[in-house]
Amino acid sequence: MLVKSTPAEQRTVLHNISWETFEALLRDTGEDRGSRFAYDCGTLEIMTPLFEHENPKIQFDRFIFALAEEVGIEIKSAGSTTLKRRLARQGIEPDNCYYIQTESRVRGRRTLNLENDPPPDLAIEIDITSSSVNKFGIYAALGITELWTYDGQNLKFYQLVEEQYIECKFSIAFPFVSMSEISRFIEQSKNMGEIALLKTFRAWVREKIG
Repeated sequence: MLVKSTPAEQRTVLHNISWETFEALLRDTGEDRGSRFAYDCGTLEIMTPLFEHENPKIQFDRFIFALAEEVGIEIKSAGSTTLKRRLARQGIEPDNCYYIQTESRVRGRRTLNLENDPPPDLAIEIDITSSSVNKFGIYAALGITELWTYDGQNLKFYQLVEEQYIECKFSIAFPFVSMSEISRFIEQSKNMGEIALLKTFRAWVREKIG
C-alpha cells in the first residue's frame, strides 16, 4: 500500500484487488463518500480531493452548463457517477462527466449501466498530482469519446480514436471552443470573482456564436 498526501489530493493505492472486492467497496461506501475510486485491472486508487482540486472542478462544470445553455442544447450531467465495465475490469469516477450528443438516449434514466447504456460523451479529469493508475486506459476502455484533463496549470483536450486518445485543439461537443480559450478562463478563475468570471465567460460564448 502506498499513501501520498498533498495540499490538493490524498491518494491511497491498493494492489491485487478483485473486481468483486471493488464492487463491494462501492456498495459499502455508498455515493455520499468524499473519496473517488479508479480501478484498473486489480489496482485500486482511492483519491480524496481537497480545495485546490475541487475549485477547478466547479468552474469546469459551470462552463459546460453555460456553453450548453447559450448554444441551446440539452445535456445530462452525470457528475462523478461510477463508470465501470466488468468485462474490461475497468472503473472510474470522473470529476465531471456529461451526456451531450447522446443526451436523448439517457434522458429519464435513474441508473446507468455501461454494459447496455452509452458512455458519457465528455469527461473531465483533474489530477493535480500524478495518478498511480492509467486513467487514459480506463477511459478508453469505457468508450468516453472526449476527455479534458487538468493538472492545476495545463488543460488538454483529447479525442478517442481507435481506442487511443489523441490530443486535439478543439472540443468535439462544442466545436467552436478551443483548449486555449477554456484554459484562459480557468487561469482567470484563480484571481477573479466567480460571478464576474461566469458573466465574462457567457459574454465570450455569445460573441463566439453570434
